[in-house]
Amino acid sequence: MPRLDVDIDYLGDQLKALLKIPSPSGFTDTITHAVVDELQRLGVEPEVTRRGAIRARLKGRAKDPSRALIAHLDTLGAQVKYLKPNGRLELVPIGSWSARFAEGARCTIFTEAGAYRGSILPLKASGHTYADEIDTQPTGWPYVEVRVDALVRDVPDLNRLGFHVGDVVAIDPETEFLENGFIVSRHLDDKAGVAILLATLKAVIDSGKKPAVDTWWIFSIAEEVGVGASAVLPHDVAAMVTIDNGTTAPGQASDEFGVTIAMADQTGPFDYHLTHELIRLARDNDIRHQRDVFRYYRSDSASAIEAGVDVRTALVTFGIDASHGYERIHMHALRSLAELMTAYVTSAIDIKRDAKAVGSIEGFPHQPIEPAEPDIEPGEQLPAEG
Repeated sequence: MPRLDVDIDYLGDQLKALLKIPSPSGFTDTITHAVVDELQRLGVEPEVTRRGAIRARLKGRAKDPSRALIAHLDTLGAQVKYLKPNGRLELVPIGSWSARFAEGARCTIFTEAGAYRGSILPLKASGHTYADEIDTQPTGWPYVEVRVDALVRDVPDLNRLGFHVGDVVAIDPETEFLENGFIVSRHLDDKAGVAILLATLKAVIDSGKKPAVDTWWIFSIAEEVGVGASAVLPHDVAAMVTIDNGTTAPGQASDEFGVTIAMADQTGPFDYHLTHELIRLARDNDIRHQRDVFRYYRSDSASAIEAGVDVRTALVTFGIDASHGYERIHMHALRSLAELMTAYVTSAIDIKRDAKAVGSIEGFPHQPIEPAEPDIEPGEQLPAEG
């Protein structure tokens, strides 16, 4: 099935709106409400789990074997670990990210009494006081602190204003959308994936085409802390495609342009048949793509498999520079990914047997094991060098 037209302006507007909503893991209620509102505006009635994960079904030409697309609403962040005698706050990270990227960040601290603004600073922040020690001090979470923008000089002041250990700290995204298509911001992982899902859904609805089978749009709320899709998938989903970031760095094949299709991450290979189906759709629809393997990476796909769900999984990504830091992506990758997802959702089912969770071997697929065609026939003279 050919890819559908994707509303790029809508995709960009959704990403801008999502980035404005603080949503560290464990503090995602606001963004859950916002995404539910948008799904209802598009004409889809979602279901919400008791903790706030979202799933919305678009009925297909057939019911089974149903498919799912998933991205996560939660981001990195921090929590208050300790109220310090100097009136500042020690932090512990939410998710895995470096304190190097926290230094100098503006943030919001959410207390029971209300939200306060602040800055995350190294312990030795003033060159006029510490001279070269500002460059030689260690890096790490014990070596940064939050300076609250309120009159607080000690622990009693913090207590008076309502600060407590465990308060959630959201990091400002500092977003820039550039005219050349680059987008620079914190938390593009995975709010760009959420925007892609919404743009894909809008494209399918606007086209008037039905998905090949019932298809679920799923938004998880705890991917950054390893939980993700462990408890949100409907029981009848046979194949799940995760949309998340792909790391562009030396030694990686990911790119900020086109779609990066992951072949494996630290939990092992992704499903052979689903992954190669996506590669075929990208090739058939002239969508720029590349393949990559991630060594220090896991996603919603991993959490589903580890939870014991018997589902085929794949991971498609937008290339992101400086992941879990001050990130950069390009709109070309977001558009390419949304186009690939429209082609996937409307494409025919390859493995019809997947409609049954368990059955006979009949209809079970094969992976290619035949020898490749020789590039040099026996007895053929090798071409001359040079």
